[in-house]
Order: sequence, then C-alpha cells, then structure tokens
Amino acid sequence: MPRIAFLVSSAREIDLRDSSNHPTGFWAEEALKAYQRFVAAGADVVVMTPDGKAPVIDPYSLEAFFHYPDEDRDYFASVYRTFHQDPDDIRITLAHTTEQELVASRRIAQRMVDAGRTPEEAHGILSNAAKIAWRKNEKLVDVMLAEGLDGGLPEAALRGAVEELESAARAKSDERKAELGEIPGFRSPVALSDLSEEQLAEFDAFFAPGGHGPMVDLADNADAGRLIAALHAQNKPVASLCHGPAVLLSAPERHDGQWLFEGFRVTSYTDEEEDQNAIGMLGMPWYLDAALKNAGAVFDDAPFAWASHVVVDRNLITGQNPNSTEATADAVLKALSL
Repeated sequence: MPRIAFLVSSAREIDLRDSSNHPTGFWAEEALKAYQRFVAAGADVVVMTPDGKAPVIDPYSLEAFFHYPDEDRDYFASVYRTFHQDPDDIRITLAHTTEQELVASRRIAQRMVDAGRTPEEAHGILSNAAKIAWRKNEKLVDVMLAEGLDGGLPEAALRGAVEELESAARAKSDERKAELGEIPGFRSPVALSDLSEEQLAEFDAFFAPGGHGPMVDLADNADAGRLIAALHAQNKPVASLCHGPAVLLSAPERHDGQWLFEGFRVTSYTDEEEDQNAIGMLGMPWYLDAALKNAGAVFDDAPFAWASHVVVDRNLITGQNPNSTEATADAVLKALSL
C-alpha cells in the first residue's frame, strides 16, 4: 500500500493589502476530493501540517458557488462553448459563474423539457440567452424575460431554478465541511517538523492542496523542503494543486546552485484567477505564478482561466485551480500505478 504525505497548511490568517489578519486556511473541495480519491484507490494517506496543528478550512472555499454540482457546471460549459468556438476567445470569469446565474442553465432547460420543449430546443434557447447575458454583463433570468427567451416558462419557474441551484450548492458545501470534520487526520494531523529524514524518505508520494494558506506557511518552510527533496531524490511523485505549488518554493537548491525544479514545467493558480477572486481583490502580498516563474519554472497554464489543467513533468505534478482537483489526483494515482 503506497503512502502519500498529504501536507496541508495550518495557517489561519493572511495579511492582505486591504485586510490584515484575513481568515485563511486550506481549500475544502481540493483537500476532500483528493483525499477521498487517494483512499478509494487503496493508498495510505497521512495528513500532516508543518507544526502538527489542526488545519482550518479557508472560509472563502465554503461559499456556495464553489460547490455547484458537476452536472450543472458541465451543462454550463456546453452552453458557453456554443458561442465561443475558439478556446483563446473564451473568457469566463468567476463573476460570470457566481453573479450571472449562468450555471442554472441545466435546471432551466430541464423545466423547458418538462413543459414540452426538446432538449435541443432548450439548449439552443439557453445558449442564446447566456450569450446575451455574458456580453451585457446581466443576469440570465433577467435577459430571458426581457428578450423573450423564456421558453414559455413563467418567471417563477425561471427564478425557482436559480434558487434550487443555490440550495443544492449550499447543501454540498455543508456536506463537504462535515465530511472533512470526520476525517481523523484533519483533526489530529502529523507534525511534519517531527519526522526524521528516514521517515520522510519512506513516503511514496507527496501532495499539497491549495487555499491561500500555503502562501503563508508552506512557501518558505524548511521541513517541507526536506520532504520534497527526500522524495525528489528517489524520483517519487511530488504533487500540488492551485495555491499548493507555493510549497515548491521551499525546495532546496541543487548542487549547481539552481532551484531544485529549475526548468520544470509547472502550473498553479494564475495571476488572472487571483485578480478575479474576492481574496485577491483585497490585495495579495505576492503572486504565486509570478514567484514560480522567477524561481525558474517554465509556467504552463490553460488557455483560459478556471479551466481544468494539469502539468506532469518528470516526477512533478501540478494542477492549476480547484477545477483541476480530480485530474491532479488521478495523475498522482497513475504515477503510483494505482
């Protein structure tokens, strides 16, 4: 049974330009989905923090819009791709998915089908409405009502679909929070600082989820550097996700004086994504993708923000954002032949 060193930030606050001591922690969805995927595949997952203190969930990661069901996200993707054929032209920001009701498209379409429309007709109507909402920066339901694109549904049915989506997302957020609370390792993690060189070398892989916490206590952590160096020396998988790649900055120099991952292809949460989220808008103390580039990484991000994107270069595995969680975890399992 392979053992995975699952390193989670235990930071609780981050100093931002416009908000000192802002609450932070680890990203709920990333940590839970990756942990569950590893366990389901038969790995022994050892949750640890730098100091052995129990980690806390980044409050921002529990916002309902980060927990829209996958089927709603997928349908929304199928809608906006109808009016942006070239990936280089797709610019769906976080505001589009959190403020414009666009992710409710699937539930509205289902109501149209129930009322007699074909799935193709419903999808076409939603695609037209979403395109207008996207261009005008207006809410989907308001556009559908104003432009005669309601598909024959009353206003109450349209707004009910949005409310139903929000309710489902809040329930999913609460469920994930509860599931994380039931995992013993997140209540009583191992202290990385207590592990010897021999113990570190016994792990078969390393994984660090994101949240803004890693930018506080993992980016310059000597013990994290010891762990990464021990596994890298054995060509074992070193993986991180979203803001988790901040931990790579703790890696020591090579014998030639270069950073351990000099010249490796790497991805992480991008500066563009940072500037779109509520925490980043308060003024980041530094930017992760810029720091990785400055350290010597060859930065490799998706053609557009918020797309799932994973980069594998030799034994280094990195994922760009929360939407990359499953793919990043699967890349780790593939490297472990699980």
